[in-house]
Amino acid sequence: MTKAEATGGPWLVACLCAAWCRTCDAYTPTFEQLEREFAPRVRFVPVDIEDHEDALGELDVVDFPTLLIAEGDTIHFLGPVLPHAQTARQLIERALKGQLLPVRDAALVGLAGRIGALRVG
Repeated sequence: MTKAEATGGPWLVACLCAAWCRTCDAYTPTFEQLEREFAPRVRFVPVDIEDHEDALGELDVVDFPTLLIAEGDTIHFLGPVLPHAQTARQLIERALKGQLLPVRDAALVGLAGRIGALRVG
């Protein structure tokens, strides 16, 4: 049993994108494939940064796609990624295995919870 399985935390992977971003459009099938691979252990949420700007708070997303990987309120990764399935897959697997240290930034407190509370799709 991995550390992630032992803790039983609710894992979240959010793709922060914009409707006008063609890279995000192209990434959608990849994100959906990752969702099929990691379900039901991980909840996947596509987040349009303009439709859900209240949930993002002060976070300014400038590079797309940007992924957020969190367990409960603990963010393990937040940043832009290359739009390739293997890149995201490796990040998600490392997070689930406890290999990514928590992101410690006071400006991000509550972000994972707000995004996790979104009802999208």
